[in-house]
Amino acid sequence: MSIPVLMYHQIDGPPPRGTSLRGLTVAPQSFARQMALLKLLGYQGLSMRDLMPYLQGEKKGKVVGLTFDDGYQNNVQHALPILTKHGFTATCYGVSSMMGSTNLWDQGLVAEKPLMSLSDWKAWCDAGMDVGSHTRTHAKLTELPAEEARAQITDSKRELEQALGCEVQHFCYPYGWFAPEHRDMVQQAGYRTATTTVRGRVHPGADPFAMNRIMVARATHLLQFAVKVVTGREDRRA
Repeated sequence: MSIPVLMYHQIDGPPPRGTSLRGLTVAPQSFARQMALLKLLGYQGLSMRDLMPYLQGEKKGKVVGLTFDDGYQNNVQHALPILTKHGFTATCYGVSSMMGSTNLWDQGLVAEKPLMSLSDWKAWCDAGMDVGSHTRTHAKLTELPAEEARAQITDSKRELEQALGCEVQHFCYPYGWFAPEHRDMVQQAGYRTATTTVRGRVHPGADPFAMNRIMVARATHLLQFAVKVVTGREDRRA
């Protein structure tokens, strides 16, 4: 059974026209329609934590993985109420050293937006959502010496767990950049999965530390969204 794992970033009003990477911001109304469509089609939206039994073949059903990269505050403001309304869960991958800060790694490219504060993260957890790691500083792992890369991977897990009092079992490679040694570092750090930006669904027997995802962009209209979820189109376009 192949499973689509959807990749979101921000759920917010669109940035001004001409803004770099504008497509990574999905309007709250669009997100609401997408989640309602999943429910209508009989899908259950699940965090990586709740998706594990399906990924391991222990359960079967119509499920979709829901993931958010970076930990933007607008995920709590706009996505969380919609997820809760439908009884869905999701994983948000946080940058552990930057709680309450902004997306400084995008400086000069994307408008600065607030990241979740500690209280935002606790509200996310209290609502039954899952927390994943996105390194300490949104690091480009392939540009770092091995020990620095390892510290980014292991320390982010420890920092998030200590701050939030919950297990952090899932990782996401910033920018989708990683090499085989980073995949091994993630496994050795005690994570159970790692997601990439490689296009496509997750197929039976896939490497749990190099999992495909399907990006949902601002311009993804509802029919396109349905095709991404229901068909193998994203696999063919990988």
